[in-house]
Amino acid sequence: MPTSVRLPDETEKRLAALALATGRSKAFYIREAVLQCIDDMEDVYLAEKRIEDMKRSGDQTIPLENLMEQYGLES
Repeated sequence: MPTSVRLPDETEKRLAALALATGRSKAFYIREAVLQCIDDMEDVYLAEKRIEDMKRSGDQTIPLENLMEQYGLES
């Protein structure tokens, strides 16, 4: 699926130089970067969204120390 990405000039120059030096396409390196980072980005951004949703809903939280004490676990 085609996707377009706008990069800062300096990043575009570095990407072009890497592609030229290695004989691979810029698309190859963009794809590799996304594949390597998507798991971490999902973790971070979805966790941030969940926190915001929780704050808006008024859900109560329980401190980890309380749970560990309740179940007789050491911290």
